[in-house]
Amino acid sequence: MNKKIITTMLLCALLSSVTSYAQKFDNLDNAPVDISYLTTRKIPKPLVKVVYGRPQKESNNVFGDQVPYGEIWRTGANEATEVKFYTDMSFGRKLVKAGTYVLHTIPGEQEWTIILNSKTDTWGSNFYDETKDVVRIKIPARQDAVLDVFSIGFKEDFKSTFMVLAWDSTRIDIPLATQDAILAKI
Repeated sequence: MNKKIITTMLLCALLSSVTSYAQKFDNLDNAPVDISYLTTRKIPKPLVKVVYGRPQKESNNVFGDQVPYGEIWRTGANEATEVKFYTDMSFGRKLVKAGTYVLHTIPGEQEWTIILNSKTDTWGSNFYDETKDVVRIKIPARQDAVLDVFSIGFKEDFKSTFMVLAWDSTRIDIPLATQDAILAKI
């Protein structure tokens, strides 16, 4: 056989085998994962890290329609939202030890139940176990400008710090404080 023909056949065989073993990737997720950090100017490392999925608004009323009132919610999309405290913190005025927790909520029209749970690495709220709750608090809901994508961030008001859950026109402000901040106020 001719060397050119053999070389061409080997090249074709090589290319077809590379193509058949090529990596296949999933399509882009409609609710991408995001990370939000709470940091201060005084401390170079973060105090809190939140990893969560960001669902988009699909109906006129997110809460009560897309996310039902009175039912446990993963507080985001896909994997359960994880909150990592790098130091002991006051979360909604309850002391929480440094560590990683899952954030669940039960939305209500006027007030939300906010839950930190120790059962991590779970899909959404499908495996929620109330016996693993570390903190369960009630926070009033307030209204603000409409956001089409669920967001978690942090804000400071008059020396107070809040983790803010925001979607559609609903805002939930969860008070946070480090032990040092609590002691400084005494």
